[in-house]
Amino acid sequence: MTLSIVKKFLRSLVVLVVVTFVVFALMYGNGQGIARAVLGLRASDGDIAEKVAELGLDQPLLVQYKNWGISALSGDLGRSFYTGQNVTEALAIRVPVTATLVIVALFFTALIAVMLGVTAAVKGGWIDRILQFLSVTGTAIPSFIVAITLVFVFAIHWRILPATGYVSSDVSPSGWIASITLPVLSLLIGSVASAAQQFRTATLDQLGRDYVRTLRARGINESSVIFRHVLRNAAAPGLTVLSLTVFGLLGGAVFIEQVFALPGLGQLANQSAQIFDVPMVMGTVLVTVLIVLVVNLLGDIAIALLNPKARIR
Repeated sequence: MTLSIVKKFLRSLVVLVVVTFVVFALMYGNGQGIARAVLGLRASDGDIAEKVAELGLDQPLLVQYKNWGISALSGDLGRSFYTGQNVTEALAIRVPVTATLVIVALFFTALIAVMLGVTAAVKGGWIDRILQFLSVTGTAIPSFIVAITLVFVFAIHWRILPATGYVSSDVSPSGWIASITLPVLSLLIGSVASAAQQFRTATLDQLGRDYVRTLRARGINESSVIFRHVLRNAAAPGLTVLSLTVFGLLGGAVFIEQVFALPGLGQLANQSAQIFDVPMVMGTVLVTVLIVLVVNLLGDIAIALLNPKARIR
């Protein structure tokens, strides 16, 4: 198992290097375009050439990437071209907001999806039909539409939750809960609909296996069969779905943070891309890729622990 984890870790490093280099090449490949975006359209050719040299954009692309990578390893991701703000410091402020939304949404997604999926697979009937309908509906409706609807109902009509803004848990725990409730619900509806359907399918697959019939024939309690055996074997594909759900939550956070005016990673990435703030965009890309790879690696480790067959892959 240790060798398998090492292989997955090395593959993750390769993916990290490839993705960051591709994005770096796309962003930094046009030095004059970056300088013109920073200085404005009225900048002279001399000013642009001077800015290109100042930012080090006249060096070969591989040299620029090597310098950026060495600095990134030491925690220095550069400074914003526009505000001069340290990118690492900006990310340290923004990442916890997005991480809060994703972690809370993922926790409730796992909890609710397992309950709904297993119940639908075991009980069947009208419960299963309702889950099928909710899965299709929840997956089809974009998260920002859900967010706008929730704002209209709970913030404008009933006025029981704030429509915008973020309150840190250090400042006010109750204010923090109130500020993330609607954003988390906006992310939760679509993710639960998709994950519950996958857990239902995985559970149904396990319920049709021979070992389940054998356990029942031996008089094992039904709840023990479901929770000790079926659910454990169905957890492997379920964990894969949950790891993919994290990617969807990160993507949905970009829109949700805009709707609720949350100072998170998605909002920072969107604002930086609009003004072509390359160091800030690269910082958000690096953090996002790291989150994705770490979640993927942890998911593979969890699957290997639950399913011995996966350890030899």
